[in-house]
Amino acid sequence: MFLPRNYGPWLLLFLLISPTLFSPSMSHLDSRWAAKKRHMREKVREMFYHAYENYMTHAFPHDELKPLTKSFTDSLSELGNLKLEHLPQDYNGSALTLIESLSSLVIMGNNTEFERAVIWLSENLTFNIDARINLFECNIRVLGGLISAHILATDSTNRLVHGSYKNQLLNLAEDLGRRFLPAFDTPTGLPYAWINLKYGVMENETTETSTSGCGSLILEMGALSRLTGDPRYESAALRALRKLWSMRSSLNLLGTTLDVITGEWIEYSSGIGAGVDSFYEYLCKAYILFGKEDYWRMFHSAYLAVQKYFRHGSWYHEADMRTGKATYWQLTSLQAFWPGLQVLVGDIGAANSSHREFVYVWEKFGVLPERYLLDHQMLHPTEKYYPLRPELAESTFYLYQATKDPWYIQVGESIVNSLNSYTKVEGGFASVRDVTTMQLEDHQHSFFLAETCKYLYLLFDDSFLVDRNYIFTTEGHPLPILSSWHERLPETYIPTNWTYAKSEQPTRPASAMSLQVCPATALRSGYAVQQIESACHVPDSRGDHRCFSDEECGVDSTNCRRRSCSMAGYCGLWI
Repeated sequence: MFLPRNYGPWLLLFLLISPTLFSPSMSHLDSRWAAKKRHMREKVREMFYHAYENYMTHAFPHDELKPLTKSFTDSLSELGNLKLEHLPQDYNGSALTLIESLSSLVIMGNNTEFERAVIWLSENLTFNIDARINLFECNIRVLGGLISAHILATDSTNRLVHGSYKNQLLNLAEDLGRRFLPAFDTPTGLPYAWINLKYGVMENETTETSTSGCGSLILEMGALSRLTGDPRYESAALRALRKLWSMRSSLNLLGTTLDVITGEWIEYSSGIGAGVDSFYEYLCKAYILFGKEDYWRMFHSAYLAVQKYFRHGSWYHEADMRTGKATYWQLTSLQAFWPGLQVLVGDIGAANSSHREFVYVWEKFGVLPERYLLDHQMLHPTEKYYPLRPELAESTFYLYQATKDPWYIQVGESIVNSLNSYTKVEGGFASVRDVTTMQLEDHQHSFFLAETCKYLYLLFDDSFLVDRNYIFTTEGHPLPILSSWHERLPETYIPTNWTYAKSEQPTRPASAMSLQVCPATALRSGYAVQQIESACHVPDSRGDHRCFSDEECGVDSTNCRRRSCSMAGYCGLWI
């Protein structure tokens, strides 16, 4: 039982007056939460292995499990439309779900199964197949999964027991990366959305792609270049990213879809959801991972624009990139990643506010529907499904790490209970076709093991992250933040139980982004505590906030609004 929020100040005062009176009960409360976290960790572990073992029994080595019929689908490529007897002779399965599960196996402490999986992939996986694949999905799922697993396999604490690992996963990743490169051979440098792994870009291939599709490749391809010493992968992804950024409007907004040949926008409306989401995420995380100032400058401008033109209270609507005018007032399940991203940049208050709205919708329906119309407070008539997405669990994990508020443990418990109640079947976990009836769909997406189970597990047990500094890709694959990958490594120790970094004295206002730490926290130097400011904060020109014009005023740290100069000559939120 929890006290109402307005009791907080009185309770705090009483604790300060009588700390010894409450210390036994507080200790008991801590032990209760620790016991709950252990219990929930084991429930998530059971969920993961129920999904994993059913995949291995009924679908391996194909892409994904169909849990209702206990069969498989090759969903990553167009092979999913072919019957088993019509598969190419050289096709023996891409084992997508196995690749996606590798880092989750390590995080849950199952190095034996991890080793077995690595050996099988080393001996059997090939990309020399006549299959048309989606570049973005193959990048974040397969390339990212292989790179992350290679790093984990070579980590001294996870080294394979029999010493049988000799960079086989990295060799596979490099082979796949080489097959990606023809997609970037366009006049703009923006890659095709689809490519044939064996023959490259096919004749009459569609030239339409999304902002996410061509702007969310830099983490995986950048890491591949750092690991192999071949700069082509990072250069191709960076050229595409810079070209995309050059296509922004005067408001620093981007659209959703574009033509890779002409470099013209097709869909001008966009938000923080489908088609754009991971573009923002990768600007932020690329700066943390590689330390390149270009990523910070792009992200900072884009973040300010999102806060100015998309945000409406706790919600984020969509808007026209040319005018900033609202177009669609809707919540989509993919938007639920945004609070987690805001934790990385230090906007904890804004993250908490948005996260609670997603939790409200989850509790209203039992799961998070794909699309919810904010202006009508109703479900989208055709997008009522829930495909076991991880974004709400992801943001819940980040917010708990930042605040240690036990309320987020309760949210995680609610998510776990809903998944077990509504989506668990004998053959695994099934997607929800209609959240109003909880009718199920015969599909267990690989990201359920790569992300949903992983973030829930880490919410209840973050021991994998102790004394380590990782960034997670958009598919939940951990990549270490290494000094050798950085142009410049910070030097201030960040005292949390899962993230540390070093930082130079900042030459500009300190923020979670400028210090390259995640999540934002207080920096302790001796006995002094420096509070990290919001990423959008730009200070006034003068410390006393005096001014003669608006140009001398900055951007407010609490709501990202531009401050202005009053008639009395002081900067503030006067307008």
